[in-house]
Amino acid sequence: MKRLTLTGLTVFLFGIVPVLAQSGFVQAKDSSGVFGYKDTQKLPWCEYLMHDPDRPLPPIVQVGPAGPSVPAPSDAIILFDGKNLSAWQPTTWKIEDGEIVAGEGKLVTKDSFGDVQIHTEWLVPADFSGPWYGDGNNGVTLMDQFEIQIFNSYNYKTLLYADGQCAAIYGQTPPLVNACRKPGEWQDFDIFFKAPVFEGEKLVKPARLTLLHNGVLVHLNQEIYGETRHRQFPAYKKTDAVGPVSLPAHYCAVRFRNIWVRKI
Repeated sequence: MKRLTLTGLTVFLFGIVPVLAQSGFVQAKDSSGVFGYKDTQKLPWCEYLMHDPDRPLPPIVQVGPAGPSVPAPSDAIILFDGKNLSAWQPTTWKIEDGEIVAGEGKLVTKDSFGDVQIHTEWLVPADFSGPWYGDGNNGVTLMDQFEIQIFNSYNYKTLLYADGQCAAIYGQTPPLVNACRKPGEWQDFDIFFKAPVFEGEKLVKPARLTLLHNGVLVHLNQEIYGETRHRQFPAYKKTDAVGPVSLPAHYCAVRFRNIWVRKI
């Protein structure tokens, strides 16, 4: 299995560099082809800026082909089993062939959760023809505040900043490794989330995350430093103990199947 290299992207990059420059994107100092920002705030828990193109990308690990969907455990709350969207708030998203297809806006659960285990399977379309920054762009957002990035980091590993790679805690912490399968193949997240704890308005314990991507550990008890937003410094702006799970669409018809949660 071979990933796209910078050489293979030369012509493509030449065409988008002017557009990226206008949007504030700059290239990494080492000319690796990674794009990001240099006008964002420094992240105090590391030596890099938010969306820093000079932050090292996670190393690639090869994973095997996707297997069949694994049935949910008996104590799971089923969010999607291929039949309907009854567990979700009204949306323009559709079901095709027993799979959710991302539409406009975001898909948000009716129920709210605190400490939780989440399983979801998702697929980046193989024939995406939109702008590169939309290729596979989606996520799993915990408590509708903390986004775990979904993105086609299989082909575009030389383009997007490290804290925007697939399986990153968006804008904060890249995954330990890049465990992506190629577009058109099913992938899965197994998320273990501890919600933040507050005493009144005071944060007592930050949220924490352990994550398996395609069966590979990519975060282990990782602190979440606040809400995840594009180019906005993370902070805990809410003091909620629970919140809905949401899937935020960004220009791409990512597909989902077999979504369930277990309250911890």
